[in-house]
Amino acid sequence: MTTGTVLVADDDAAIRTVLNQALSRAGYSVRLTSNAATLWRWVAEGDGDVVVTDVVMPDENVFDLLPRIKRTRPDLPVVVMSAQNTFMTAIRASEKGAYDYLPKPFNLKELVAVVGRAMAEPRGPRRNADAEDAPDELPLVGRSPAMQDIYRILARLMQTDLTVMISGESGTGKELVARALHDYGKRRKGPFVAVNMAAIPRDLIESELFGHERGAFTGAQTRSAGRFEQAEGGTLFLDEIGDMPMDAQTRLLRVLQQGEYTTVGGRTPIRTDVRIVAATNKDLRNLIRQGLFREDLFFRLNVVPIRLPPLRERADDIPDLVRHFLALAEKEGLAAKTVEPDALEAMQRYRWPGNIRELENLIRRLTALYPQERITAAVVESELNPGIEVGAQEAEAGPHDLGGAVERFLTRYFAEFGANLPPPGLYHRILREVELPLISAALGATRGNQIKASELLGVNRNTLRKKMRDLDIQVSRRGV
Repeated sequence: MTTGTVLVADDDAAIRTVLNQALSRAGYSVRLTSNAATLWRWVAEGDGDVVVTDVVMPDENVFDLLPRIKRTRPDLPVVVMSAQNTFMTAIRASEKGAYDYLPKPFNLKELVAVVGRAMAEPRGPRRNADAEDAPDELPLVGRSPAMQDIYRILARLMQTDLTVMISGESGTGKELVARALHDYGKRRKGPFVAVNMAAIPRDLIESELFGHERGAFTGAQTRSAGRFEQAEGGTLFLDEIGDMPMDAQTRLLRVLQQGEYTTVGGRTPIRTDVRIVAATNKDLRNLIRQGLFREDLFFRLNVVPIRLPPLRERADDIPDLVRHFLALAEKEGLAAKTVEPDALEAMQRYRWPGNIRELENLIRRLTALYPQERITAAVVESELNPGIEVGAQEAEAGPHDLGGAVERFLTRYFAEFGANLPPPGLYHRILREVELPLISAALGATRGNQIKASELLGVNRNTLRKKMRDLDIQVSRRGV
């Protein structure tokens, strides 16, 4: 007993065979074709309940055919497959009215599940974006499976105003994703306003976000518009949201709940119409346990979570990223370069603690400082501080040279930002990084005995307990 008819169009006979077998086993009636003309004829004649089609066909690109399909049968779900696997492919599929996009190679179970959801979709026209208004440049680069998942999520979010929480290590491209959500979404004609919580003094964050009235505090000589007012009708990107103080969190929660806010020193509520996209490189659930972040605000912001993988988890994307950054450097007037295959392999073996930002800075250095046209593995490895050289430095410094180790770490850390500086708050971030292993080591040496550990460290026992809570150090007492 069939549950509907699927029209499959792909010029690859093997793919047609595989799809025919999988969809037939799932109970669907399947019609197969190798060209867009036949697919269009079937659609125009009213055949089929769902279309599954490749993008590039021998006689026509399906992105050119999709508008005709949507005009003729606006309620017909079209699932698009593509081996191009770029961010723009997913976005164009969404803009042209596709029901979903699947990168090749695809998982058969996932495809059958997508067809099942499309069959169950309430019939009615799907809203399309104005493709002609979207920018042409490529905002996100990479074809790895991890990036394909992100592209599909972003494509589905473009015509919504859902609040998005982007998480990922520093340098993974969180602001690029936020800008893509804005530039390709329905608020693209409005402003995009970005504010970094870690870069603003804590006592000025509320004024920065919500504005202030004249005389609201010492130095407030005139009324000042806040970032919410500046972003009206557009998107407000709140970067490093984990650094927002509690008072500002309470105000932000009110905006999300009621759609209005008051300026600092003001009394009249102001209605607001902005889309909120937040980002963090911290574990907000851990901050909640420490009492540093409101749980109710977290759930308001975490409507659609997007995790950006670190570069070490998507090493297959490095060649594409290198070509992208080389092209950007050439546009900026730097010399044209090519990177040897063995140099790319060296980059793929590297761990990239600074992620994509570190890779971009490396490419800029290579194009600016090295005269040769072709970049070799030896050049790349010398720039990436190979383990032999680092190990030799550490051996020469000696095992107890903590200051030297920290200095070498900071030298590499600052180098990752190139001509820029790291985010503010470096002092407290470094102290926190050192405190965690120091206290953990002391507790390990004393077998979890907090009295002995506090004596060893030379701190009050209550201070040690507070540090353990703040750093979320869980230690069970063992026999001494």
